[in-house]
Amino acid sequence: MPITKAKKEEIIQDLKEKFEGSAVSVFADYRNLNVAEATKLRRKLREAGCEYKVAKNTLTSIVVKRLGVEGIEPYLVGPIAIAFGKDPVAPAKVLSEFIRETKKMEIKAGILEGKVIDARGVKDLAELPPREVLLAKALGGMQAPLYGFASVLQGTIRSFAYAVEAVRKQRAGEA
Repeated sequence: MPITKAKKEEIIQDLKEKFEGSAVSVFADYRNLNVAEATKLRRKLREAGCEYKVAKNTLTSIVVKRLGVEGIEPYLVGPIAIAFGKDPVAPAKVLSEFIRETKKMEIKAGILEGKVIDARGVKDLAELPPREVLLAKALGGMQAPLYGFASVLQGTIRSFAYAVEAVRKQRAGEA
């Protein structure tokens, strides 16, 4: 049964809102998944704060053109599922992990903050450490120079204290 024009416009509007409300959208070929595996994937994505949607390529193409994203059209071939996420790493991580487990899906491409990235870019994104680890590394990088500066100052003060102590001992010996 064909979809009415009003229904298509409703789907397009829904997809547009999902694209606009997410930092990353990952496109994957879901061709070999059975219902149980698809349900498991949806659950994992939901737990990570992501959303999973199967959409027609023509409607997805219309939405992407309206959003001004160029270069995704070559990836919109065959059955496509889209994982949306506010966290730029979560959908890529969950999909990559799921693909490693099942070996049944294939990541095609992604849209990261309005720019198209290929499958390699999505896999690189999935390999990033968690946000907390990145923040800890950044904080450590900012603290390291301060600790170095403090130890240099301490060394100078320590050397001065040794010199004063040596002078005191020398004067005590003279007296």
